[in-house]
Amino acid sequence: MTKALKGLNSNRLMSYMSMERQFKYLTNKRVVWRRDPTTDIPDEETKEYLFYKNGTYQAYDLFRSKAKITTYRSLKWHMLTLWYLNPDWTEHDAMDIAMYITNKDNGFITFNINKWNVARLIDDLSVLDLDHPPKNKLRKIIFKFNCGLTKQQKLSIVGKLIGRMNGIDSTDIYETMLQINYEGSKITISGLAKILNVTPRTIYRRMNKYPELKQEKEILNEET
Repeated sequence: MTKALKGLNSNRLMSYMSMERQFKYLTNKRVVWRRDPTTDIPDEETKEYLFYKNGTYQAYDLFRSKAKITTYRSLKWHMLTLWYLNPDWTEHDAMDIAMYITNKDNGFITFNINKWNVARLIDDLSVLDLDHPPKNKLRKIIFKFNCGLTKQQKLSIVGKLIGRMNGIDSTDIYETMLQINYEGSKITISGLAKILNVTPRTIYRRMNKYPELKQEKEILNEET
């Protein structure tokens, strides 16, 4: 492949990465893609947020961050989760939404996938236990929809809530990285240290102790 073609493909990819998602069709179809915890009880609740000291896996918000679907594995997880959140779907409903999401012009995905492979994906998902919660990220702080807070206010709340606990652990750093990513910003060591009110050395030590944190930081930054 020539440098010119590589540059062209790179430019096309960037254009799809920056394209705004088109939600109107999903909204008209009454598709659920966001759900707060159903049975886990928050340790603290305000009009702006829910706080789970030990975290919860029940919070789903598929399109909150600006990150697009860039792999088949990610597409499979998104469709599995959507089907779980919309239990009344038939295979026809799932296929209809999958075809919409896999159309790059709608802003959800960055790669091409033909109708046959989408149909195979839906067929594979249909035989799974769709009542079983899909694998999800641990969340400690969940900001309510239309809470009215700015990015700076949200990150300040994250720092205060986590700072109240005795020391920070890997899940605290991960939660903060997620919030930074959701707000469309790059994750940096200095940024994490400032929000959590610790020294950059503390963040480095935790990153070195838990290599998966460093790897997740790189993945999230690639998505931004």
